[in-house]
Amino acid sequence: MANLTLVYGMRLLPAEDIIEVGEAPVKLRNGNTAHVTMHVLEGSKKQIEAQLKQSLDAFFELYPEI
Repeated sequence: MANLTLVYGMRLLPAEDIIEVGEAPVKLRNGNTAHVTMHVLEGSKKQIEAQLKQSLDAFFELYPEI
């Protein structure tokens, strides 16, 4: 299997400041554009860390061949 790249972004903002979260574009070497769905996790530091770990585990379950 080829080397993989996990594309993600994080920024911690006050929950009450967020109005909308959209997709992030990714330009591919072949000229195509892919889109990364952005996810929002809210709560205390401990809650966010737990949700992030659970989301990461679930993400890799989608790709059992890795």
